[in-house]
Amino acid sequence: MFRTSRIAAGIATTALVVAGVGVGFGSGVATAAGCAVSSHDTKQDWSTVGVTHVYDKIASAEQIGVGTSVTYKVIVGTTGIGNPYVNTITDFPPVGFGAPTKATITAYHAVGGQVTEDVTAVPNAGGWKVTSTGWFVNSGNPVTLTITYPVPSGIKAGQLVTSGGVGVAGTVGVSNEMPDLTACFTARTANAGETVIGSLGDNGLGSDDGQLSSTGSLSDIISDVLGDLIGS
Repeated sequence: MFRTSRIAAGIATTALVVAGVGVGFGSGVATAAGCAVSSHDTKQDWSTVGVTHVYDKIASAEQIGVGTSVTYKVIVGTTGIGNPYVNTITDFPPVGFGAPTKATITAYHAVGGQVTEDVTAVPNAGGWKVTSTGWFVNSGNPVTLTITYPVPSGIKAGQLVTSGGVGVAGTVGVSNEMPDLTACFTARTANAGETVIGSLGDNGLGSDDGQLSSTGSLSDIISDVLGDLIGS
């Protein structure tokens, strides 16, 4: 089943996401009014053994300056007692976007709890994947991929830019292919000095103060998502 946390618009997908290998897809610049900065998906079937797995993708802002950077967070979690392991996450950026400039994984470690580490994203079927021998997931400890891409200068201010979806591989229940797990933003003219901040800053949020244009900070959105997971 699939639902968006905000009204989605202009989502265009051209093929199925495959987490490990396979046919890739993407979506271009949307033209309809409105923009869903985040989307949500769940999985509960015979393979999950009664446990619900949850997936979210969040763009770093509803409006992002052309020539700066956009950061997507892909969150994989569970609301039940199952303890899946995720070994691959593939993110599909908007068509025409280049290689990511930074990627990190935040995951649970027996020593240290939730730890954020740099990872290397490699091309995969039109997207970019990160891999591990297995990131542990339970109801209180999702695994989060944070991945940053430059926003091409060819994008025009006012256009809606919709990402592709997400693929996840791991233990059988958590593996999923989600072409509709997208996030979009509206391109705008970059503010003075913002290009340097967006391209060189560690967070790549594409705004002078790292805040979302109309939805609060990125941490606020993630807190809302995690609150929804706990309450669901």
